[in-house]
Amino acid sequence: MTETTRTADGTAGRSVDVAAEGTRIAANIGRVIEGKPDVVRLALVVLLAEGHLLIEDVPGVGKTTLAKALAASIDATVRRIQFTPDLLPSDVTGVSVYDQETREFEFKPGAIFANLVVADEINRASPKTQSALLECMEERQVTVDGVSYELARPFLVMATQNPIEMEGTYPLPEAQRDRFTARVSMGYPDREAELAMLDERATTDPLTTLPAVADAATIKELITAVGTLHVAEAVRRYVVALVDATRRSPDLRVGASPRAGLQLLRAARAAAALAGRDHVLPDDVQALAVPVLAHRLLLTADATLARRSAEQVVHDLLATVPVPRGR
Repeated sequence: MTETTRTADGTAGRSVDVAAEGTRIAANIGRVIEGKPDVVRLALVVLLAEGHLLIEDVPGVGKTTLAKALAASIDATVRRIQFTPDLLPSDVTGVSVYDQETREFEFKPGAIFANLVVADEINRASPKTQSALLECMEERQVTVDGVSYELARPFLVMATQNPIEMEGTYPLPEAQRDRFTARVSMGYPDREAELAMLDERATTDPLTTLPAVADAATIKELITAVGTLHVAEAVRRYVVALVDATRRSPDLRVGASPRAGLQLLRAARAAAALAGRDHVLPDDVQALAVPVLAHRLLLTADATLARRSAEQVVHDLLATVPVPRGR
């Protein structure tokens, strides 16, 4: 899909090909993350939907590597925050410090002031520190001592976490989970990819030589182009029907929020653009329903005892909600 962007005064800017740019970035990340094209594509979808990505899996499968590879592929400001039990909210957002010379308080920005923020092992910090990200992720700003500071655009939080059953982890607050556009699990690589990794990374780390193939300005243009994609009323009604179905499911005590519907539609737009289309199909919504909705849902006690998962519930809803036909 090629779109002509608009400048601030409304005049036409240069044309951007979302599918071509996405393919270049994905290929670059694929030099480090082998055998995971679907995971890489979802990361790009979240980036172009101007959302945030939660990467959850056991240690050692490449969660941080994916985040760092995406960051390295874009020539933009990048900060990494290692979440630990003693991390303070001010370490994330920043703090006002009194300057003896000027006799005024000066704001010292925290690590959140970057285009791409890698929040490594986010669930090892206390809920209080995790909650410091709430305003940043939703409103793209930080408020300290009553003063609000805008964050740079594009702004993406890529958080990694281990399963909460593991020692030394805290569950993410429900409000924070809802701010993540999608959750993805890396999974183990197949045998061929793992064998290639053993051969190629015996002496060198490909991340150290990974070049940037896009910059922040290009990503902003891509995000703008994605926002212009046509979405038929039938597709919008389908998104609303899916979200509403989660609220009426007997297996769920908390369904998807209105924010979930907004983010599902934004992600579907990004997926359609990466596929080279200028309109969204119901297939785009269906393909993203599980990663966008499942992590927000809370199962009932009976569903938990029956060993149901939120992913299974979403799959069942996809099979029952009528799919619109035609464009």
